[in-house]
Amino acid sequence: MKAAKRLGAGLMIGALMFSMLGCGNPDTNAGAGGSDNGKVKILYSMWGSAADGSKTQEVADKFNASQDRIEVEVQAVPWESYMTKLNTLATADQLPDSGMMKEDGVIQWSTEGMLNDVSSMYEGSESQPLESLAYKANGKTVAYAAANEVLLLYYNKDMFDKAKVPYPPAVLDKAWTWDDFVATAKQLTIDKNGKHPDEAGFDPQSIVQYGASVENLPWQLETWALSNGGGYYSADGKEVRIGEKPSIDAIQKVADLYLKDHVAPLSVGQTDDGVQRTVIAGTTAMATNGAWNVGTSLNTAKEEGLNYGVAVLPYMQDKVTINTGGANVVFSQSKHPEEAMEWLKWYNSEENNWSLISSGIWMPTLEKWYTDEALTRKWVENPNFPKYEEYKSAVVDYARSSAARPAAWFYTNNTTDFNTLLGSILGDVWTGKKSAEEVITQNLDALKAAHAGSN
Repeated sequence: MKAAKRLGAGLMIGALMFSMLGCGNPDTNAGAGGSDNGKVKILYSMWGSAADGSKTQEVADKFNASQDRIEVEVQAVPWESYMTKLNTLATADQLPDSGMMKEDGVIQWSTEGMLNDVSSMYEGSESQPLESLAYKANGKTVAYAAANEVLLLYYNKDMFDKAKVPYPPAVLDKAWTWDDFVATAKQLTIDKNGKHPDEAGFDPQSIVQYGASVENLPWQLETWALSNGGGYYSADGKEVRIGEKPSIDAIQKVADLYLKDHVAPLSVGQTDDGVQRTVIAGTTAMATNGAWNVGTSLNTAKEEGLNYGVAVLPYMQDKVTINTGGANVVFSQSKHPEEAMEWLKWYNSEENNWSLISSGIWMPTLEKWYTDEALTRKWVENPNFPKYEEYKSAVVDYARSSAARPAAWFYTNNTTDFNTLLGSILGDVWTGKKSAEEVITQNLDALKAAHAGSN
């Protein structure tokens, strides 16, 4: 069987949230079939340290004790060598039964025959995840995200209060237009003399407080191409659309926040730490990024005195946010796919990942947590989150609204190579050396080749 290509960097959050969970015996081979006690043995792979792994094995042991047919053993591999290990096992026909898969690799592995169809996992069950969290290849569901995440707008309430500027809207119907967003950012951008970008004498070289920051990692940047009526790909993920004017114009608008509007700091789109560098650092009034930041960084900042809020994203033409989530998969080499699916179905349930959900790192995958007020309050009404009504509107309701669209890697192949190339060519756009139109037009054939998996 053909071994899959080595995957590029996915969400930083994927490493973080799973490093809190997993390990086992990395040298144990799949396919043993049974354990000493007569149960079907299922191996589950993940990235993490030995200490992390013992915690995940404790979770698996609860599953093992809950029934008498299946025994799960956790198999952990360090993050740096995880995909190398999986590729080696794939070549030897010794992949584990199930395991973690980075978002940008799911469709690629599926098209190469490495993943099992899991469309039947939730048949007859009321616990099926939101449809937007299903990874689909050729019309078949090949994985479900273990958690939900959406992109939001975070902001420093104290900065808004000091400037006497209204907070960003938490309600989708009142979302700012892009022009509203830029105009507000100008009110919150200040140079060393206290002047704003639209005032005479403003010095863009001596800004002491920026109004806004838009995270420009390639996968997050797709939000604005979609919002402007374009996108990276066609709706089925088969064709590249990034060369169309709406997509190019959207990327340029993001760059112009720094280059022309002078409301954003320079960001070269290489690291997923925008909230830490801006809102938490106290240098910027508002910043876009994912919901996971509530648990990974904002809780600590809140304890240290940060007064922050959450809002829906502004929009260009259409109201859009992207949702995503790292996948748990069943490998096609498993001799026990049904048992592997039973394990993942149990493992993906909210009650078995509650610490990650209640801390704000993960969002639930089941619709009932978004529609049943009692469950929503159980999830959100705790000190780890902003005020309930604000978070419910800007995050919980937002995630189920018409604005929420799945990230391209839920249905598009070779997003690793595409995003890697896109990130490299956009460097000159962020610094103003070239326009978005120039670099995308010049590299469009290469981007199409990356999408086709032929570069």
